[in-house]
This record gives sequence, C-alpha cells and structure tokens, in this order.
Amino acid sequence: MALWGMVIDLDRCTGCQACVMACKAENNVPAVGADQAKRGRTISWMQVLTEQDEEHPENKMRFVPRPCLQCDDPPCTKVCPVFATYRNPEGIIGQIYGRCIGCRFCMAACPYNAKYFNWYKYQKEKPGQNPDVSLRPKGVVEKCTFCHHRLQKARAQALAENREFDPREYVPACAESCPAQAIVFGDLSDPGSEVSRLAQSPRAFKLQEELGTKPKVIYLTEGEGGG
Repeated sequence: MALWGMVIDLDRCTGCQACVMACKAENNVPAVGADQAKRGRTISWMQVLTEQDEEHPENKMRFVPRPCLQCDDPPCTKVCPVFATYRNPEGIIGQIYGRCIGCRFCMAACPYNAKYFNWYKYQKEKPGQNPDVSLRPKGVVEKCTFCHHRLQKARAQALAENREFDPREYVPACAESCPAQAIVFGDLSDPGSEVSRLAQSPRAFKLQEELGTKPKVIYLTEGEGGG
C-alpha cells in the first residue's frame, strides 16, 4: 500500500505562488472577500510562508510552501469528537464535511495552522468550478487533501482500461503547476521513487519535527545542488 508524501526544495522555490493559485482553482477554495480577510478568515489550503535569513535579514528572504503536512501522528484527528477528520490507510488526512460540527478542536490542535473554518457559505455553484470537488458549506472545517480526488480518478481510469494503476499518474495540482519543479510528490514507501530518494537527502528536514507529529511533507534546506 502506498504512503503518499511530498518533498519541497526550498533552494528551488521562487515564491511565485503558482502552487497557491493552482490549489485554489483545483479544489474550489473560496475567496472570502476583503472584510472577511481583515478578520483573519482567509482560506488558502496552500500557503507560501516567508522567512528572513538569520545571517542576512535585510537582503535575503526564504519562501516556505506549506500545505497540510499529512502527519502520521496527527493531533487534529485525536481531538475531533465526531471523527470528522481521520487518517486513511495511505496516510492522507481527510475531512468528512457532512459529519463536521464546527467545534474547531482540530484547528486548535494543528500546530501548522493548516485547517480553515467556513464562517459563511462563501462560494455557490457556478460554471468554472471543479465538479470533482464538493463545495464546503457554512460551519465546517476544510483543508488540503493532496488533491485526493485526483487519486480516485487515476485509479478509476486504470480500472476502466483494465491495467495496473501507476503511482506516477497521481500528481496534486501544486506539484503539477510548480514552474521551478520545487515540489515532488509520490509514494514514500517505494524506495525507488524520486520522493523517497529526496526524503533521504542530507538536506531533508521536517517542520517542527520535535513535536512528534511525523509530517509527510519534507523540506530540503537551501544548499548546493538544488535537489
């Protein structure tokens, strides 16, 4: 069974936000409007965080793309009283919107601020939306799922063509859209995959690894080689 994960090379990331916009378009992530944004209610499943270089704070900025880190020991799933968020067998942290009661315990438990609450029904059915992804109603929590619907579609296509599913057919929108190829996605349990190889790099690190959440989004620090 696959264990889906992602490696993001900070040496390649230019902060262009292509991954952010691709995620929004692919997953029907709503624009909340200026008034809601002022209240800190912006919804963005993928964010590009900025960090100043410690040695040269005035001259160098580091960009850190941050989706849901799809932790293997996720604190968010442990606090949900109705099992609306869960870790599936392939390591993706999912959300069951019809079960969510909006208590936001999972948001408080997530140390990466990767979950978002819908204060209103921001988005209505209209042309141009992705029909493979449901619109989230008012009062529920939503988040990145590694574009899980793409995995379902790729497996369905392989079944229809009477062939084996190729893990390389499953690529989230953020990885597909990155012009610098800074985002690599795949099966971490396959030692022959590129994502597995990069995860073993001496440049690899995990955000706040000391928390013990075991994230499956792994970063490559800046250094020679660019990945």
